[in-house]
Amino acid sequence: MKRIFLGLSLLFSVSSCNSQNIGNILKQANDVLSGTPGALTTDEIGKGLKEALTVGIKNSSSKASALDGYLGNQTIKLLFPPEAQNVEQKLRQIGLGAQCDKFITALNRGAEKAAEKAVPIFVDAITKMTIQDALSILKGDKDAATNYLKRTSSVALTNAFAPVMEESINSTGATKLYGEIATTYNKIPFSKKVNPDLKQYATQKAIDGLFLLVAQEEQKIRENPAARVSDLLKKVFANQ
Repeated sequence: MKRIFLGLSLLFSVSSCNSQNIGNILKQANDVLSGTPGALTTDEIGKGLKEALTVGIKNSSSKASALDGYLGNQTIKLLFPPEAQNVEQKLRQIGLGAQCDKFITALNRGAEKAAEKAVPIFVDAITKMTIQDALSILKGDKDAATNYLKRTSSVALTNAFAPVMEESINSTGATKLYGEIATTYNKIPFSKKVNPDLKQYATQKAIDGLFLLVAQEEQKIRENPAARVSDLLKKVFANQ
């Protein structure tokens, strides 16, 4: 049992391993994990990793769905679509900056509202995780769990998230505001016309932001013992 704890510690702790080469750390962890009598069971490892992911998902969703969860976080804040950034620039130049700011706020409020619906979708993907998936994550890169969620839940998440995001940006006024902004811009002589449809862009950016927060939570659980909030997590990611 001590040897399996040591292997997990080498892989997920930053306490005394910061200066070691990651390849060497993984080799030591794999040596410990291979066939040790009385070691932590694969079932416990699987349950521990699923719990770790669930903790990260709930933390991420809570952060994203809070007031200013998107708007106040510069790394995930939704801005004008790339093809419409010149629209924003020209509108600000003609004194419509307040309208642009109002749109950006409404867009992010929509993302914050939609983020509340993400947890069950992610949890479903976690529930379907096999023991081989769990072991691959255990011995994988620092974002292996996040990448697993991207592979297994992106399509379902997009399909389920799009109508929620559409309803959210409609209810917060972002769709109407963007339509008005696009219409105003399209009236400018010789301007390149823009499509006022906002749903696809907003949906993808909101999902990208969630995955970024999930990756941050995964890193915390791997590296910080204080982030392991249950007995099972502490056991799986034990430092001794």
